[in-house]
Amino acid sequence: MWVLASCGILIQAMSKAIPNPKLVLFFSFLSLVIFLLDIANLLNFPKKMIFYITNPVSFGIYNTHQKIGRQFHFIFAARFAAQENKALKEQTAKLFSENAQLRKKLAEAESLLSQEKHLDPKTYNLLPARPIGLSRYLKIDKGSSSGIKVGQAAVFEDNYLGKVKVVTNESANIELLTDPDSKVSAFSHNQEGKAKGILGGQFGTEMILDKILHEEKVSVGDLVYSEGLEEFLPRGLILGSVTQVLERENEVFKQAKVIPVFNIGDLDLVFVITD
Repeated sequence: MWVLASCGILIQAMSKAIPNPKLVLFFSFLSLVIFLLDIANLLNFPKKMIFYITNPVSFGIYNTHQKIGRQFHFIFAARFAAQENKALKEQTAKLFSENAQLRKKLAEAESLLSQEKHLDPKTYNLLPARPIGLSRYLKIDKGSSSGIKVGQAAVFEDNYLGKVKVVTNESANIELLTDPDSKVSAFSHNQEGKAKGILGGQFGTEMILDKILHEEKVSVGDLVYSEGLEEFLPRGLILGSVTQVLERENEVFKQAKVIPVFNIGDLDLVFVITD
């Protein structure tokens, strides 16, 4: 009686723990049958059928996974390459900038050495300045804070460029020889002699050496120099080269067209005579 009571209690407990004990027993029995059939190799054919059915699906899933992986790899590789390319471009730009700065400093150093050979720094106090603009006037990066004053001469080597016209604290404008307001006493020189006159600027790149006496000799290719009659301008600085001689029989004087011997826009430094 005690054993039956215990079994009853156990069954009641299992009924409470397992909501549907018959279903559990059914699946347990089914699992046992499948296990025994597999041991007896009676499930080989169904297993092969299932393999053939599921294998293409598995392959498709694997292939899709590989393609997605390659696409993500390509995207990350392209992004990395773009970042690397950007970094290389920045480095290249930096190298070009540094190279340009070094070339500029080298050109300025060469200009300083060359200038000392043409105008003695013991005689003239030369202040180097960088050109920073060119229109009607040549703008330089030095002004009154550096000792620049209106009327001072600007030169390059033994060439006269013009005189300071406008001054601010940190910059100055130079009136060039080609400016129509520019007038300088000048002379040309060749083996036959000299020709004196007044060199005036024209709009553009030409100048006119005017007031030349007919008996004075001037020829194409002659260099034109400063006479030095102006207080700010030393004698003997090159002003330009004669390109054409203009003679008229009925005129008292003759003229000569003159052009600068170099392009001012190519200069890295100019020098202002401050004393």
